[in-house]
Amino acid sequence: SEVSIMEERIYTIPLRDIMNNSKRTKRAPRAIRKIREFLKRHMKAEIVKLDNSINEKVWERSIEKVPPRIRVKAVKEGDVVRATLAE
Repeated sequence: SEVSIMEERIYTIPLRDIMNNSKRTKRAPRAIRKIREFLKRHMKAEIVKLDNSINEKVWERSIEKVPPRIRVKAVKEGDVVRATLAE
């Protein structure tokens, strides 16, 4: 039987540059994309599943006002990373 190695990490992902470098109407979607890219790079995985809690946190104050940073708990099982809000 194949043993899946679980790897668990907590990251603080900076989103401040999104506020400065994107149009107001594109910030929240861009932040979500950045979180996904960050986790792909740091966890070395192709598939990244983001929990609804992350989505709600980013969209909390509408499309324009993204939080400056977000703490995320990422769990890697095989080649899939599942991320939830770290609280």
